[in-house]
Amino acid sequence: MKYHYNIEGLTCEGCVNSVKLKLQEVLPESSVNVSLSESKVVIESAKKPIVEILQMALPKKYLIKEFRIENEITIPNKKYSKLKELKPLLLIVGYILVASILLHQKDRNPKLFMIDFMGLFFIVFSFFKLLDLKGFAKTFKMYDPFAKRVGVYAQIYPFIEVALGLLFLFRFQIQIAILVTLAILSITTFGVVKALLSKQEIQCACLGTVLKLKMTEATFIENSIIIVMGLLLLSNL
Repeated sequence: MKYHYNIEGLTCEGCVNSVKLKLQEVLPESSVNVSLSESKVVIESAKKPIVEILQMALPKKYLIKEFRIENEITIPNKKYSKLKELKPLLLIVGYILVASILLHQKDRNPKLFMIDFMGLFFIVFSFFKLLDLKGFAKTFKMYDPFAKRVGVYAQIYPFIEVALGLLFLFRFQIQIAILVTLAILSITTFGVVKALLSKQEIQCACLGTVLKLKMTEATFIENSIIIVMGLLLLSNL
């Protein structure tokens, strides 16, 4: 019989393999399947596994809970909605957009609008990354090519965003800020595209690990918008 469980704390395929290995150790005669996209564990076993034992077998970062089953039919989670999953990202970008528009409702200067949008973008997004710097760095290394090679880069990346945000908002060394922005986002976007094409199920690190977002096309679009703004500004300096 199959038994279904929810699990929290999965961020990448490495987590999936780790959870599967730990559960298989306590259930050697059972079949264990772990889904990153659904945050779900399915165990096929002759006897019903005790959820407390499963939890004890896992590291503390994971929380496993039993699904409610009626007549041996699992009541599934709500249907996956990409729009619902991206709601935190869309809200944050929306707030940044509105704030930038309000700052320039009188002068209606597109150049200054883009500078302030980029400044607010980096300040706000760096805040979420700094809430869990260690977790962000671990996730960021999953897809950013440079962070994979130079581990310390993942640790200092949020601080680079803070610095860029301040440079844009204070209108200081804008050209340097744009060039650095184009460099780091081009590298990250390359990694995002590679992850999307290979259909890897990994967590996006754009909002750190506090707000868990799966890597989607929205990450590519978000980076592309900033890159386009940077190129437009660079051509007008």
